Amino acid sequence: MDTKIMGNKIAEARKNANLSQAQLAQHLFISPQAVGKWERGESVPDIITVNRLAEILGVDLNYFSAQFPTTTSSAAAEPINTPTETPVKTERKLSWDMSRGNWADADFSGLKNLHEKFGSSNMQRCKFIGSDMSGLQLKRNNVDSCDFSGSDFSDSHFQSTYLSGNQFNNCILRSVELQGSYASSCDFSGADFTGMVIRSGGLEKSNMTDVVLSHTSFTDTHLADLVLGGSIEDCSFEQCTFTRVTFQDATITNTFFKSNSLKKIKFINCQADRLTYEFLKSGKADLSGISIIAE
Repeated sequence: MDTKIMGNKIAEARKNANLSQAQLAQHLFISPQAVGKWERGESVPDIITVNRLAEILGVDLNYFSAQFPTTTSSAAAEPINTPTETPVKTERKLSWDMSRGNWADADFSGLKNLHEKFGSSNMQRCKFIGSDMSGLQLKRNNVDSCDFSGSDFSDSHFQSTYLSGNQFNNCILRSVELQGSYASSCDFSGADFTGMVIRSGGLEKSNMTDVVLSHTSFTDTHLADLVLGGSIEDCSFEQCTFTRVTFQDATITNTFFKSNSLKKIKFINCQADRLTYEFLKSGKADLSGISIIAE
């Protein structure tokens, strides 16, 4: 469909709904400039936004997809059915765009229906307890003093994001990728890190009590002021820097260590299998707090 025609349709429907460009933009969580570009035919909304536009403006989807007619009346917007046809009502999937927002002191507990739209936002002291955050692309976010306790972040991707003073206790972080991001003074107690990849970032001054570390990968990561314990299996720490990091009461198996700063790690009452022990030994780690698991 011609972008000019699409723009005229959006403008006409918006005016019939007695909405300004700024008001429509607010409903869609976008800028008024984006609405202006649509109406001038300089760009077109994606299909998910078109669905949302239809809901807000009170028109049928056919209003945007058909060349004629261009009226927003309900009679013109509805498809013509033959007497033998039965209209099928389909339920549209909700999708909320929280990107590019400034959110403070709000309670979003139980949130879902984001579908990847959660980037370039500033969040402070918000609650997201028990929320479905899976599959999100969190890019360039600043998240400070928020509570995500018990939320599911499976398969999400954090990129160039700064996390400070947040609660992630008992969160599901399976197959999460943390790239170029930093987490400081966060509570990860009881969190499941299975399959998590942490690359080119930092993790410091955070509570790691009772976390699940299995098939977890740390690469080019700065680790500081951490205490790691429990079962650590099939993990890797490659080219990481360690500052005041302690493994305490940990059983470490089939885990790869390759770094020039292993001598800075402290081990207290730990056990390791022979393979892991040799990796640590090659890196000149202090092995006095480690015993080898009998085969």
